[in-house]
Amino acid sequence: MKIPILALALLAGFPAIAQTNAPGDSAHPSPYNFPGTQYPRIEADGRVTFHFKAPNAQKVQVSIVNVPCDMVKGDDGEWTYTTSEPQAPGYHNYWMIVDGATALDTGTRAFIGYGHMCNGFEVPSPQESFYDLKDVPHGNVEIENYFAKTSNSWRHIFVYTPPGYEANTSTRYPVLYLQHGGGEDERVWTEMGRANVILDNLLAEGKVKPMIVVMESSAVGAPGGPMRGAPPAAGATNGATARGPGGPGGRGPGGRGAFNVAPFEHLLLDDLIPFIDAHYRTLADQPHRAMAGLSMGGMQTHTITLAHLDKFSHIGLFSGGSIATNEIADMGGFKQKVKVVFFSFGSREPGAPSAKAAAAALKEAGVNCYYYESPLTAHEWQSWRRSLYNFAPLLFQE
Repeated sequence: MKIPILALALLAGFPAIAQTNAPGDSAHPSPYNFPGTQYPRIEADGRVTFHFKAPNAQKVQVSIVNVPCDMVKGDDGEWTYTTSEPQAPGYHNYWMIVDGATALDTGTRAFIGYGHMCNGFEVPSPQESFYDLKDVPHGNVEIENYFAKTSNSWRHIFVYTPPGYEANTSTRYPVLYLQHGGGEDERVWTEMGRANVILDNLLAEGKVKPMIVVMESSAVGAPGGPMRGAPPAAGATNGATARGPGGPGGRGPGGRGAFNVAPFEHLLLDDLIPFIDAHYRTLADQPHRAMAGLSMGGMQTHTITLAHLDKFSHIGLFSGGSIATNEIADMGGFKQKVKVVFFSFGSREPGAPSAKAAAAALKEAGVNCYYYESPLTAHEWQSWRRSLYNFAPLLFQE
């Protein structure tokens, strides 16, 4: 069953926003707030103020990107907190801790992260608009349900089709399989990442080839059994940073053996790709198929693509490690089959120097490899939005 959703309406709950105010403009509610809800409020200097009504609580904290901060109770039972420093531009998860119990802020929208539902706020970037809604042609994001024999279960995916897909009925398109991080699912690349908006804007500027993007959860259930290959539980150690949204969820670049990729690998190859090729107008061959992912999704991409070079020609690892030259047994065959290899990290992530060195080594070996470093970001959505923005123009160029 297919449920089409216009990109203008989807955007993860930030309704009808062309652009958010830049710090220094004026204080304004977070764009994820419900109508009439003033908090969280983004202050003019980029700090963020939170309010939470809990008159009978003894202690309330707001956990901002998994860091609890004590709120102050007023005489009216309202708890308040304003960050001491401006918050970095981009999307950030938060939630409330009320007398030790995790709770949601009911005045704003909730998203998946850290293995549970979170609230979110957005700090605008005065220098960046590539992920803002603009008056350009928009593609669609469809919610698609399909039955996977691999897991003996119904699966739930998000599929982006570019502007003109419905009108150009004879045109076939390349496909990017885009994976989430640990503790997340198939929703996050449109909800937090704004992948569809990024691609719409790039297409309007003529910087990318039109493509289909498929977003699926990497959690795969065994028939009649427990979940396999699921992200580690919230709070698990992340080798990149303890604060990352794909992170207390994911594992750092050194933790590749910490989860089982095989269940999702089989589902992707045996169920998902055949389904997409059968139900969408794809160019169903290796030169027109790419895979990328953030954090844990990047590590899954690493394992799956290297094992199946006959299936994927473009590889993107966003805060998900790198590929070493000694991992490639047949360098000549690799260079012939793989058209683009892309590594990225935030400049504040510990994995950045090693990924940069690995990219240089592959380039020296003759591989078409790119390295991108997101300035002044860590294991966070601003790194991954920028990564997609830099990766997408490299895809499927003849």
